[in-house]
Amino acid sequence: MDSSGIKLLLVDDEDDYRRSCGKFMERLGHTVRSAASGAEAVTILNREDFDVAVFDIDMPGMNGLELMQRVQEDGMDVEVVFLTGKGTIETCVQAMQMGASDFLTKPCSLMDLEHRLQLARQRRLLKKENQQLKNLVTRNRPAPKLVGKSAAVAELSRMISKVAPTKKTVLIEGESGTGKEVVAQLIQQQSDLAERPFVTINCAALPEQLVESELFGHLKGSFTGATSDKPGLFEVADGGTLFIDEVGELPLALQPKLLRVLEDGSLRRIGCHRERKVKVRLIAATNRDLVEEVKAGRFREDLFYRINVLAISLPPLRERCGDIECLLEHFLPRGWSLDAETMTVLKAYHWPGNVRQLINVVERATILADHQTITMDDLPREIVHATDHEDTIAEATSSNGLSNAEPIQDSVDLVSEEIVSVTPVPAIGDCHLPLDELIKRHVTEVLEQLGGNKAKTARQLGIHRRKLYRMLERFEANAPLEDC
Repeated sequence: MDSSGIKLLLVDDEDDYRRSCGKFMERLGHTVRSAASGAEAVTILNREDFDVAVFDIDMPGMNGLELMQRVQEDGMDVEVVFLTGKGTIETCVQAMQMGASDFLTKPCSLMDLEHRLQLARQRRLLKKENQQLKNLVTRNRPAPKLVGKSAAVAELSRMISKVAPTKKTVLIEGESGTGKEVVAQLIQQQSDLAERPFVTINCAALPEQLVESELFGHLKGSFTGATSDKPGLFEVADGGTLFIDEVGELPLALQPKLLRVLEDGSLRRIGCHRERKVKVRLIAATNRDLVEEVKAGRFREDLFYRINVLAISLPPLRERCGDIECLLEHFLPRGWSLDAETMTVLKAYHWPGNVRQLINVVERATILADHQTITMDDLPREIVHATDHEDTIAEATSSNGLSNAEPIQDSVDLVSEEIVSVTPVPAIGDCHLPLDELIKRHVTEVLEQLGGNKAKTARQLGIHRRKLYRMLERFEANAPLEDC
């Protein structure tokens, strides 16, 4: 028990009891104020803060229950212990329903009363700590936000504002990485359930045998490893919102249980015969085509129609490439930037992993970059190579007058011509080395002369920097240059 003093307010119309109780509490190290009536207590409570207040119920004028109601209406932060000489079960129940910490009847031991006051003060401290933690989590959690200026983002924002207040089930469709959970959070935050629980589960991230336990809960001993009773996420989200990500991965055997809870709020924990009732708004998301899943027999048709009340389709990033610059500005740390070439490459990339892939690229680049400007050197190979491939096709088509359907000659010829014509390859003895080896030696020598600076080496050789990267990778792997 915490031994530090309690700041206590005693409210009782019996003068002798106030004096004797007050002196006893002060001897134990507590700070005590007293009031002879409810009206006097209200005046004191409006001026000072207290940890705990003891209210006598039977007082002339404003009685203890009326005083408790006034405390609640005025939002006074104090724990209340009721003390009365004429206690009844009905009065006790009413007091506890109003939020009292405890209820005692006279005569009672002052040591027992002091013990109850300590418990009440501990309760107050725990409530304050919980609120502080909640505020801290809310403050540190980045608020979800739609980023972009495209027509697709404007339409998505409009849809969210329409469906959020309805409390109807929502189905969010879109490829992986398009931001389905962000949209779910925005729907919840713009709804009347914004202050209620928002619980998430990803069906694709759990083994099939655990999905039922996570969603519906289980009783102790219902299966191996069930060492205690556990509520499911539907119970945890009761009164709030449950977001089921990748609902298309839900095992077929569990789909009737989900359908039942959506229809009437009924569910049973694993191993339990008693039904429980919950009231939950469901938001589901999938990257699958559920219509095709229904046709293939992997998803129940009745469940599909039950969750497809309000559908929102998220466009892939490649269909809103005009938003890429906005997204990069949003996810880049303050003070960071991209050079013009890198920005052009990222805007031209097709982004198969959508926004999630773009975020990963930004995080990777900020770790690898030497300075706060991201360059091509800081991008993943798959992005550099994808752009190289497009550049090679464009260059070959332009220089040879070929249509897109015509074959392109081996790239080694193009690479060789560029290097040899811009910077003559010096003779190496009178040996007859393959052209690939001559190019490798020359490129390596120029790179060494320029201190390993790849950008300067590419300019010296008269080739694109990305092409140099690919050549160096081939040199390292001892592979021919024909694919460079």
